[in-house]
Amino acid sequence: MRFCKLRIGGAVLLAALWGGLPALAQDRVAILLGSHHVNATSDFEEVNPGAFLTWEGQRFDWTVGGFRNSYGGGSAAAMVALPVFERGVAQIALTGGLALYPGDGHRFDVHVGDVIPLLGVQARYGNAFVQAFPGDGSTTDAVLSFGLTFGLSDAER
Repeated sequence: MRFCKLRIGGAVLLAALWGGLPALAQDRVAILLGSHHVNATSDFEEVNPGAFLTWEGQRFDWTVGGFRNSYGGGSAAAMVALPVFERGVAQIALTGGLALYPGDGHRFDVHVGDVIPLLGVQARYGNAFVQAFPGDGSTTDAVLSFGLTFGLSDAER
């Protein structure tokens, strides 16, 4: 029964954000490599492979994907980003969204079942990206995630 609720919850989360995607063809793929938990008081897994697809809109970028979370389980996330600075191959954006942490949502101060909110800042320079999310202050001060990202428009040529 719990498995069924998690699958339904994840499908509803992704479907709700899918309706807002500005285009059918993805513009970018991101490969999550890992994370660092700043001033962590617990042990967290910091090798967190994952894959995300991004649709770049005129004002917002929409991203969905899955990753291995810091507790060792699989997670899914749907995010929206608002670029606030762009120059050449550099970009800084405010980002927010929801992540599904099956069986681990209770570990977060703010959660609805296994769904948690995410709010932070992301920076991209060329093919490298880093994201910073504030922590709760008791188990970690912040979480930094990082990886590589590639535009897909060049692959179509």
